[in-house]
Formats: sequence, structure tokens, C-alpha cells
Amino acid sequence: MALQADKIFVNLPVKDLEKTKAFYSSVGFAFNPQFSDNKAACMVISDHNYAMLLLEEYFQTYTKKEISDATTSTEAILAITAESREQVDEIVNRALAAGGKHSMDPQDHGFMYGWSFQDLDGHMWEVIYMDESAVHS
Repeated sequence: MALQADKIFVNLPVKDLEKTKAFYSSVGFAFNPQFSDNKAACMVISDHNYAMLLLEEYFQTYTKKEISDATTSTEAILAITAESREQVDEIVNRALAAGGKHSMDPQDHGFMYGWSFQDLDGHMWEVIYMDESAVHS
């Protein structure tokens, strides 16, 4: 039987928790105060997907490895879906207006459209819209 997890919590190290929360609030995300404090904030991506934004010092308590500098190397690209091409553009434009950095130019593959940005700590986020009706099985 294949494993099926009910929820995902992506943990990301951040330098300044308050600036990071302000950035993601500007992009349009909300936070769950039940799982947030002065060392971490639980950003709600959807009903089953969350990003735990942890101050670097706190993040370090969960690993023996060195924390990657996301401004100079890429460890992961976090991809989220949007409801339309327009929403992809809206989310990325909000991120750029809030201080995020340009990552990749928009990519239009007909049935799929995506655009990406880097957050304040250099983490790469890709926002994708996929027209499910155009995908042939």
C-alpha cells in the first residue's frame, strides 16, 4: 500500500520572523496563531498544507546539518497551485511588490502556466495554474 500523508508542513529557516510574516501577509497568506510564537509562524497554504517559518537559530535545533543559504544555492523549489493564470500573476506581483525577488520568467506551456519568485530569505516559490481539462490521460 502506498503511503498517503494527510498534511504537509514544510519547514523553512528565516532571518527575521516579523518581516517574513509581513511579507507573506502582503502576498495574501494567513497564519495559524495556535502554532505560532516568537520563534516560529505557521503559514496556512491550504486546509492541508502549511509552511512553518522558523527563526534560523530555532530551525538549527531540528538538524545537525548546516543551514543552506537560499540566497546563493537552491535546496528546493516550493510549488503551489493557483485557480487561474490571472491569480498566478497576482500572487507573484504581490510577492515582488512586498520585497520578493524575481526568480524565473513566466512559463506558458498551453495547459500549464507558471511564474516564480524568491522570498526575503531567497527560498524559491513557483506558482502554477494547470488547466486540468486540457490534460489528456
